[in-house]
Amino acid sequence: MQAIIRVGARGSRLSLWQAHHVADLLKRAWPGLAVEVTVISTTGDRVLDTPLPLLGGKGVFTQEIEAELRDGRIDLAVHSLKDLPVEDPDGLVIGGTPARAEPGDVLISRSGRGLADLPAGATVGTSSPRRAAQLRHARPDLQMASIRGNVDTRIAKALDPSGPFDAIVLARSGIERLEQAAVITEIIPLEIMLPAPGQGALAIQCRDDPQMHALLAPINHAETAAATIAERAFLQGLGGGCSAPVGAYGSFSGGTLHLHGRWLTPDGATRIDVRSTTNDGRDPATARDAGRELAEQALAQGAAVTA
Repeated sequence: MQAIIRVGARGSRLSLWQAHHVADLLKRAWPGLAVEVTVISTTGDRVLDTPLPLLGGKGVFTQEIEAELRDGRIDLAVHSLKDLPVEDPDGLVIGGTPARAEPGDVLISRSGRGLADLPAGATVGTSSPRRAAQLRHARPDLQMASIRGNVDTRIAKALDPSGPFDAIVLARSGIERLEQAAVITEIIPLEIMLPAPGQGALAIQCRDDPQMHALLAPINHAETAAATIAERAFLQGLGGGCSAPVGAYGSFSGGTLHLHGRWLTPDGATRIDVRSTTNDGRDPATARDAGRELAEQALAQGAAVTA
């Protein structure tokens, strides 16, 4: 095994937390291993005034890092799994998925009011079509407004007394990883807000190399990997990407995979929920098939393939 493992990540505080978390897991699994973190600027970090679908979708947070990985300037890249497109880029794979954090979403409101108690017409900040559609389904009277920036920036905007947002919605995992749980007004129930496929999980991307697979094997969490494979297969089966109002969540009891998928129209007026139970769901191929089959169920009930 090589002397130093170089891990690439974005420069935000959350991305650095994630990269150092993976570095710590590797050093515990391989005593004596040297791991260094390299910061790489991405288009998504530099351009903050354009909605993600117009900017190029999820790839705007990953393309520059993937180029460094493909060229051998780094050995591993750590991403929020929900930020990765469902198709692996040429020559790269998800080599490991550590144990998942809480997958859901939270509301942060400057008034301290929860979702049900926000005043009619309140403005909620989110740049996620998935979150916006589910909020519109639950509260059609709310106004959605785009918000970009890292977690700390968004929290500051949410709590600004003179700011344009009455509330914002963020991933619970990022808030808790940055030890900012005190700002959470409400943990939104999954029945109202199903997470993005892969939300709460980290993806360790690597070249498709046996040595890297062996390196990552001890820190891969089989249930997290299988659940997120199923979730991403559901999204892929619907033809979805960054602009798709699609949620999915897989969980295990014993070896049984319980998968819940959701498709909505952008205005939230129509919502389709589908569920499945799969034995031996820890097997990646079985999990992938479960996600694809669930997407077929959603399509049969009227979900439209989204470009």
